[in-house]
Amino acid sequence: MKKLRLVLYLVTLLLFSSIGFSQILEPVTWRFSTEKISETEFDLIFTAAIEPKWHLYSQDIPMAPPATTFKFTMNKNIEFVGKVTESESIEEYDPNFEMKLKYFAKQAIFKQKVKLLTDGRHEVTGTVDFMSCDDTKCLPPTELEFTFKVGDEKLTIVSETGVAKTETEIVNPVKVAEKQSVTNQETDITGKKASLWGFFFLAFLGGLAAILTPCVFPMIPMTVSFFMNDKESKMKGKLKAIVYGISIIAIYTLIGSILAVVAGPDIANWLSTHWIPNILFFIIFIVFAASFFGMFEITMPHWLVNTSDQKADKGGFIGTIFMALTLVLVSFSCTGPIVGTILVESAGGQVLKPIIGMFGFSLAFALPFTLFAFFPSWLSGLPKSGGWLNSVKVVLGFLELALGLKFLSVADQTYHWGILDREVYLAFWIVIFFLLGLYLLGKIKFAHDSDVKHLSVPRLILSIITFSFVIYLVPGMFGAPLKAISGYTPPMHTHDFDLNAIVRNNSRLVSGNTVTPAGLCETPKFHEKLHLPHGLQGFFDYDQALACAKAQNKPLFIDFTGHGCVNCREMEANVWSDPKVLQLLNDQYVVVALYVDDKTELPENEWITSTYDKKVKKTIGKKFADFQITKFNVNAQPFYVLMGHEGQVLTQPRAYNLNIDEFVKFLETGVSNYKSGVSAFLIP
Repeated sequence: MKKLRLVLYLVTLLLFSSIGFSQILEPVTWRFSTEKISETEFDLIFTAAIEPKWHLYSQDIPMAPPATTFKFTMNKNIEFVGKVTESESIEEYDPNFEMKLKYFAKQAIFKQKVKLLTDGRHEVTGTVDFMSCDDTKCLPPTELEFTFKVGDEKLTIVSETGVAKTETEIVNPVKVAEKQSVTNQETDITGKKASLWGFFFLAFLGGLAAILTPCVFPMIPMTVSFFMNDKESKMKGKLKAIVYGISIIAIYTLIGSILAVVAGPDIANWLSTHWIPNILFFIIFIVFAASFFGMFEITMPHWLVNTSDQKADKGGFIGTIFMALTLVLVSFSCTGPIVGTILVESAGGQVLKPIIGMFGFSLAFALPFTLFAFFPSWLSGLPKSGGWLNSVKVVLGFLELALGLKFLSVADQTYHWGILDREVYLAFWIVIFFLLGLYLLGKIKFAHDSDVKHLSVPRLILSIITFSFVIYLVPGMFGAPLKAISGYTPPMHTHDFDLNAIVRNNSRLVSGNTVTPAGLCETPKFHEKLHLPHGLQGFFDYDQALACAKAQNKPLFIDFTGHGCVNCREMEANVWSDPKVLQLLNDQYVVVALYVDDKTELPENEWITSTYDKKVKKTIGKKFADFQITKFNVNAQPFYVLMGHEGQVLTQPRAYNLNIDEFVKFLETGVSNYKSGVSAFLIP
């Protein structure tokens, strides 16, 4: 309940501000000045002097505390050029709001460029809204009026106290403050370095996690095979291993950051959900499986091999670099959600931090591939055909077949083709793993396999595990949830024969079960293509859901999700399925699932122009992906928001977390805050 206490604390501060509490502490003092750029252009300069141990929040604040905001009164004689810029801020964890935020310490300088459209002296007026906090408390948001006069040689500026001063009188204190800030520069830089190191460490952990994803882990043997077949000196092989690792890091760090600046976060969404890359990845996995089964050997194109050989003496490693690029492209469908946040920051103008983050991610990601490539002798001494090495390849071939279906499933769900429903998907998996079990027992033999004269203990154990998994899958054909693999299978609504749903529907009719739909205000838009899990009734359009929430006097549960979101399916299978969660969602909320990757075209009257990247959004997915980014500065899924009718967010939003008790508390807090009129913050 810590966040709730914080919200109540801020509300109390707002109430106390009316009786003069904000007059006791004034940790931020503002000075206003101008700087002449040309005969018609000026910079309006806002300088905030901040007392020790206090800080002022940046303009770039995603959620909870009010950001520093400048509002200008329109003047037909003045043109505002661009937006208000700000000096470099610190980004660290803020204990007041329990999140990472940008703020200023000691001093902050903001500038707004203006252009005079007519001769003479003109006034620029407006207000600056800001909030200041120390490590234990926050003052109420403050609104301060300002007035600038520009247009003649000797300018008169009105300070925050209302006393008229000349430009020289105001600028001098600013310069003094700038000199003083140099003294504190080392402290500020230390804080930034600590923040960047923390971000690097988190990105590094993300890279390690990405290795365990289904489209990355099976690629490791391909790397080993590539370097094993390279009949060169050990030294040259090790050099290639180093080049391979460096290439992976360079591709992610350089190309990833460039793509973020040029295309923004949409590139990650495109690679993860568009049918072209997903079908391509599916085909690649099928080809890999056929190669592991011994149908053919995968070799580099002759022209590429010849080019590489010709440049070998000059240090050319084109083949190695090409392998690194292939790995990055094939695995990006799984790594995209992890690097998505970094891409958003880069697209938003952040440069150093996303580069450091991408470097940390790619460094961890490249480690196992480089190590296997650096020491190919670990496997090169083993027989190329037959033996345990070939058995490992065949087993991985079966896994390639099974995991490759995930890419086809993503494209199928995103575009609503209906060719790989849940029971069809499970049927493929049951057959694949059943055949794998027979292979482990020696009942199936491929061209390069050695004879299995006796069954080894490892083969026996693996076969027991495999057949047990097959038995686990079989009930899924009749609607069993299969929570352990829920993130990798198509959603339940694609299942044609679901005994679970039949029993649930009968129980509703007989006993009025707690998950009985409370009824909707109208037929949900897109209900023919989009569905909610566990029989929940809800919407797939924000405006329609908000209107129903107002009509039923209920808060809104917003689920930012996606067809290709593995973690979304795991949350639905493991958390949403809990009876208490289902009861709260069904009885206390109007539920809306906003699919950020759906390719369904919207009618032209529902197109929107993004305020984030200025592009026209024409599909369901692009519209609601933009909604998530612009309103919450988040592009990862799942992302859950509890909202009132006026845009008030009732409690801190949640992401992927399989703790059921915490999710129940999250939902209960939202209901309680909705009824009591308490909110964490408002969305614009």
